[in-house]
Amino acid sequence: MRKKTVKKIAATLAFALALTATACGNTSKSDTQNASASDAENVTIKVGANITPHSEILEQAVPLLAEKGITLEVVKIEDSVSPNTGVVEGSLDANYFQHVPYLEQSNEENGWDLVSIGAIHYEPFGIYAGKTTDLSELPDGAVVAVPNNVTNEARALLLLEQEGIITLSEDAGIEATPEDIVDNPKNITFKELAPEQLVAALPDVDVAVINGNYAIEGGLHVKDALAVEANDGLAAQTYGNIIATTKENANNEALLTLVEVLQSEEISQYIEETYDGAVVPLN
Repeated sequence: MRKKTVKKIAATLAFALALTATACGNTSKSDTQNASASDAENVTIKVGANITPHSEILEQAVPLLAEKGITLEVVKIEDSVSPNTGVVEGSLDANYFQHVPYLEQSNEENGWDLVSIGAIHYEPFGIYAGKTTDLSELPDGAVVAVPNNVTNEARALLLLEQEGIITLSEDAGIEATPEDIVDNPKNITFKELAPEQLVAALPDVDVAVINGNYAIEGGLHVKDALAVEANDGLAAQTYGNIIATTKENANNEALLTLVEVLQSEEISQYIEETYDGAVVPLN
């Protein structure tokens, strides 16, 4: 009788242990699946951006992305080189500060393969008063400050042509340089400066042609510009500010969601209400 009782207890214990092992195994698998799902939903992306308006716009996207399980870290950068080198070197997942012509120029000069995954906004270039407060009174031999990088200098020249101040060769287009000027009736001298230096240079020049974001940072208002790029012109079609990343990250779901959010009605409304025409949403 005692042997049967011992055998019965042993069998019961073995069965209980088997059930416990099975239960533990099932729980572990379920926990792993849940953890994987959680990891997939909680992604962090780091995006480099110029301070105004790019980083400000990105900050508006932070809570919208959080609702989708994406944490956006905005890395504020003041120059126009570090955002691209950061993406190339991997310290940034993407950047938001440039237009496609500038991106293509940077790729060509450095052997990069960065790509655009979406255009967000357009910043009209403006001609701002320095010593001269009326373009019709621009003196002979006037000094005009323009950006010193190829793509933005071309854009400045196109705006000056739009206002009848110079004439460019017919095939100059978005690659125009001062060498493409075929008529310069005012004998203008061009002072080429880094874009971020243009506002500070205004007291020393007759007028300056300034990028929208640097004009904003310098306290200028597009409504006060002597002339502004036409919203339906070549510039508006060409110089939309983009989210850029590497080819390998071009289909990254979190980055594509970022673009979707930045092109949303909510972000567009913020842009329109905040920048008074100096920044124009493209969606």
